[in-house]
Amino acid sequence: MLDLGRQPAIPREKWELRVFGAVEQPITLDWSAFAAMPQRREVSDIHCVTTWSRYDNRWDGVSTRDLLDACRPKAGADFIVLHSYDGYTTNIELRDFAAENAMLAHSWEDAPLTEEHGGPVRLVVPHLYFWKSSKWLHRIEFRTEARAGYWEVNGYAMRGDPWIEERYSEVNPASDRL
Repeated sequence: MLDLGRQPAIPREKWELRVFGAVEQPITLDWSAFAAMPQRREVSDIHCVTTWSRYDNRWDGVSTRDLLDACRPKAGADFIVLHSYDGYTTNIELRDFAAENAMLAHSWEDAPLTEEHGGPVRLVVPHLYFWKSSKWLHRIEFRTEARAGYWEVNGYAMRGDPWIEERYSEVNPASDRL
């Protein structure tokens, strides 16, 4: 799995997820509050921008829709920036975050997510390239305007749809930062 070269070790008892920005109800979840949310299982494929795929992955976690119900995004909060414990950021549109099978995953293939794979919690948005499924998730920022994350600033597409091979930006990232 690809990362920025740092794989932070975050014990579950020290992990925290902060949901903030353009929301009616900011939230901070520790592990016990996160584990108390409704849990579900999804089976989905992974599509990496480097052209490989892995099929039929079993994920367990919290539906992003349940998180949205809890924080209640404000009108016009159509964009999200995901912040990871290693400093990585990526952007995602609310419509993609709210997809039926998108989730905040804590387990993969019937075991807790390892440090290498983004544990204790990572986002999983199966219909986008996997760089959008942020590992080591720490903060979720709701915004009324788009803002590019790490790879988007460096020339990758703002959305990342693998079905149309939406890998790279059409603009010069050095001169057109969002």
